[in-house]
Amino acid sequence: MNSSRPADAFQPGDVINNTYRIEALLGRGGTSDVYKARNVISERAMAIKVLKAEFSTNDDYLVLLKREEEIREVRHDAVVRYSENHRMSDGRVYLLMDYVDGPGLDRKMRDGPMSADDLLVICRRVAQGLQAAHARHIVHRDLSPDNIILRGDDPAQAVIIDFGIAKDTNPGAETIVGNEFAGKYAYAAPEQLHGRTDARTDLYSLGALLLANFRGEPPRLGNNPMEVIQSKTRPLDTEGVPEPLKTLIDRMTAPEPDDRFPSATALLAFLDAPGDDLLDPATIIPLGAPAAQAPSSDAGAALAEPEMLGIPGPAAASPPATRPRRTGLIAAGAVAVLSIGAAGAYVSGALDGVIGPKYPLADPFTLTLTHPADGTPTAVGHVPSEGLRDRLAADFSAQGGTSDLTLSSGDLTPDWGADILSTMDLVKPLDAWTIAAQGPRIDVTGETTDPAIETRVEAAFADGPPGNLTGTVDIALRDVFLNPATVTPVLTDLANCGPLTLDGAGPAGFGPDDTLTVHGHVAETATRVELFDRLRALAGDRQVVLDLDVLNPTLCLLADYMPQAPTGGVTIDYTIGDTGEANPSGNFIVGENPVIDVVIPADMTDGYLSVSIMDVSGNVYHLLPNLMFEDNAIESLRAGRTGAVPIRVAFPDDPDRTDQRLVFRVDDSALGKSEVVAIHSTEPLFDGLRPMAESAEGFAKALQQHAQTNDQLIQSMDTRLLVTQKP
Repeated sequence: MNSSRPADAFQPGDVINNTYRIEALLGRGGTSDVYKARNVISERAMAIKVLKAEFSTNDDYLVLLKREEEIREVRHDAVVRYSENHRMSDGRVYLLMDYVDGPGLDRKMRDGPMSADDLLVICRRVAQGLQAAHARHIVHRDLSPDNIILRGDDPAQAVIIDFGIAKDTNPGAETIVGNEFAGKYAYAAPEQLHGRTDARTDLYSLGALLLANFRGEPPRLGNNPMEVIQSKTRPLDTEGVPEPLKTLIDRMTAPEPDDRFPSATALLAFLDAPGDDLLDPATIIPLGAPAAQAPSSDAGAALAEPEMLGIPGPAAASPPATRPRRTGLIAAGAVAVLSIGAAGAYVSGALDGVIGPKYPLADPFTLTLTHPADGTPTAVGHVPSEGLRDRLAADFSAQGGTSDLTLSSGDLTPDWGADILSTMDLVKPLDAWTIAAQGPRIDVTGETTDPAIETRVEAAFADGPPGNLTGTVDIALRDVFLNPATVTPVLTDLANCGPLTLDGAGPAGFGPDDTLTVHGHVAETATRVELFDRLRALAGDRQVVLDLDVLNPTLCLLADYMPQAPTGGVTIDYTIGDTGEANPSGNFIVGENPVIDVVIPADMTDGYLSVSIMDVSGNVYHLLPNLMFEDNAIESLRAGRTGAVPIRVAFPDDPDRTDQRLVFRVDDSALGKSEVVAIHSTEPLFDGLRPMAESAEGFAKALQQHAQTNDQLIQSMDTRLLVTQKP
């Protein structure tokens, strides 16, 4: 934990949004600070990342924080879970995320070397998290020991945190650092120094930090930038590292990206069967003798050669060769016999056990093909043959997409690959589609804005998926514009603290790139969460922004009875009475004396001004008019003054005062949000003066009784929150 400073955005004990109590500062960064907080309702620990004040209005940094929020779409226990961004009334922006309790690998490194077994467990766990992130086209770019935490000090519970400079690899996506270097030099891949990153970049960083934690010290890169750059061109020194960790790190940290594991999926496959890569070259099974030297035999005899099973036969005495590949394992005569009608079987992988190696078993055997409306098409998962792999890779590359396909064996029919390709051809006319296969079962989803295409594609699947595939098909007709009338019932249903208003729609509704923004108040955080979830389900790919305050029961009770009027330009200013200092935040701590001024704008010259404060304790204090301040006519308040005129309605606590002016001092009996309301009307709001203090229920009844008359009299209403809290 770090020590707090007076200038920090939050102090221990602060309550944010009436929900999150700050417990400690976890760390400081160049653009943001991270705090540990606790939800006062659920008691759940959270982490809060708050942008520094100077960056809170910078669109570039807001985009960065927004992109980090979108990491929440990555669902994996090895990736920290994010919630959503919030903007406070003073303009500060913060992001909620899970708090992971445990040591970081940087602290473990300071404690000394870690065991190879623990590091292999950590590697598997982190690789699984990277696999999930990379499937969403998100590259972390800053993997280092301080960005991996062991939950409960358990290597099997490693969690990746801080995607603050993560890069979206979709075309057109940008980050705050653009294509420049992002990350820590000690663990950065060589290509990062030249502004290039992909999934293999994260694998390099993971390998480098595994080596650092094995040795108990960070990499030594040199004493100047030139030495750093030169060191990145050389393989890392893994001498003394035991197998299989040594080979693992060597493969992950090869200076050339093409020499590394191509993906996190391939890395996990190595961890499942490291022995295949650890055979000494002298014991690698040699290829069979050339066809010209093979003894004459029929095809059946050729298929019975011992080398087909990976067992050295008579050819074992021949010079060692490279590991067996797809070709060169059987006699030419057998190939000639098998080649007849084999093209389709080659694509499906049905002949892999006969004319080539048996690929590692994948259970489950999964393949996901995705073509989003806006984004990069991707093909990720297992395929049974090189033919299908190459066909999919070429197809997705032609569409500007990517592929990460692993050759594997599975319980598939001979036509599985051809059936997958047929399915893909059927859905290509759609605007967006996904084929998720697990063995012979597939789930197809897609959408289009063209009714004719929807009808045609649904008809093509009338009898189910092609060939021997089984599963579900769901094709949706999507409107280009979202009608606000579709959203309004949700707002009406969840409005429990005054009306909620919707903003952001154009003449035809919400377009594909429009943002749904909701303004107003809610009575509890649970309402805010439910509102976001229900709007998210309606919004599609559109952004949802909730400009909401969570208010206390008193304010929510009165919200239903307050007049619906425009703002009138009356400003409400706060001062700390004991020091005379302005308090622009509106936050007062226990023991302080809030002083309140309302400022009449220059163009407000007639009518009446009524000012009240709805207190967190359930009371309403009438600041103007009251028994001590009866005349609230604008003309009287101005007293001949022109321009903007300040009127004090709550005063400093002067021990020598002799009058009964209203003075407030914060105690800890009731803390939270109060609201100051200034209403401009053509006539007095009520018949006579209200009591200086009354219950919220009594004031609500008075508002209800005069509602019809007041709606005609009221010209404007301005409000401002006043928050009381512990130090």
